[in-house]
Amino acid sequence: MLAGCATGDAIVRNFNSPCAIESKRSTAQNMNAELQPRVSILTPVYNGAEHLAECIESVLRQTHANWDYTIVNNCSKDESLAIAQKYAAKDRRIRVVDNERFLRIIENHNHTIRQISPESKYCKFVFADDWLYPTCLEEMVRVGEENPSVGLVGAFTMDGRRVLTTSGTMTSLLLRSDLIRKRPLFFNQPHLHADHEACFDVLKESDFGFCQQVLSYTRPRLESTSGFADKFDVIILGKFALLLKYGKVFLNEKELEGRSTEIRREYYRTLAHNVFRLRSEWYWEYHKETLAAFGYKLNSFLLVLPLLQDLIAQLFHPLNAIRRAGHWWSQAMKRLFDRPRMDTRRAP
Repeated sequence: MLAGCATGDAIVRNFNSPCAIESKRSTAQNMNAELQPRVSILTPVYNGAEHLAECIESVLRQTHANWDYTIVNNCSKDESLAIAQKYAAKDRRIRVVDNERFLRIIENHNHTIRQISPESKYCKFVFADDWLYPTCLEEMVRVGEENPSVGLVGAFTMDGRRVLTTSGTMTSLLLRSDLIRKRPLFFNQPHLHADHEACFDVLKESDFGFCQQVLSYTRPRLESTSGFADKFDVIILGKFALLLKYGKVFLNEKELEGRSTEIRREYYRTLAHNVFRLRSEWYWEYHKETLAAFGYKLNSFLLVLPLLQDLIAQLFHPLNAIRRAGHWWSQAMKRLFDRPRMDTRRAP
C-alpha cells in the first residue's frame, strides 16, 4: 500500500493514549444502548462452520451494545447456515441472508456491505474465521465519535503469530456508513486488492483514525484467496496498482518519485524471479490485465537488469539453483494440468 498517507490530504491520526484504562469507566458503559451510535456488523461466510460460532460469540460479547449483525451465507455446503440461523433465533439483532446463488468473493462483499441498516452510523466487517476482542467496537467507535472528520478507523490485529497492521484485513477496520451508501459499488470487483482500493477511495474525502490496540484476531487463509495471492504475487501487484491510481492524490512530487522508484524496482524484481520459475501464461495475463486497468503497460526493458541480477545470484550458488530449478519445473508441469481459479470456493 501507499506509504506516507499522513503527508497527503488524508490525515492519519494516531491515538496514543491507551484505549482501555481500568480506572475510567468507558463512555459506552455510561450511555444507554439506544443513545450509542449504531454499528452494522457484517460476516460473509462460505463453508465457515468450523469457526463461525466463535466469530458470532465474539460479536455477542461486545461492550458496545448498539449493533445489528447480518450474516450472509454464500451457498455454504457445510453447517454454516444452520449455525447462523440458530443464533439468529436467539437474538433479534442477528439476521441471516441466504444467497440464492454463489457469488465470487468481491461480488459477494459488495452484496454483503449493502446489508447495512439505514440506522447505522458505522459498519464493521468480521470474517467468519476471525473474531473480535470485547472492546473492539467500543474503542473504534470512540475514535470516530471524537474525530468527526474520520471516515475510516483502524486498529492492530493478530494472526496467532504476530501483530499485524490494518492493511491485512477488513476485520481490523471500521467504516462510516454514509461513505458506503454514497457509492454504487464499494469494492472494485475485478481486483483482489479491492479492499485496499476502497479504503484509499474513502480517504480521498475523509481522515484515517487509528486505535493503537490489538482489537481483532484474523486467521491466515492459506488455502483460499490468500493462497492465490501468494501464487500470483497479488500483494506487490496491488501496491504498484494502488500507487498508480492514488499516488498523485496522497503524495507530493518528491514522495511520489521516491515511492515509485522503490515499488517499481521491487515489482520488476518479483517479475524477473518468476521468469526463472516458469510461471504460467495466466500469471502474466493477470498482471498485464490488472495494470492495464490502471493505464500502465509492462515494460520488458525494466526486466533486463533484475533478470541479470537474479541469474548471477543463482550462478554463485549452483547446487541450490539446481534444486530450485527442479522444483520450479515440476510445479510448471503441474500447472499445465491445473489452471488456478480466482474465485476459490472457500473464499466468502
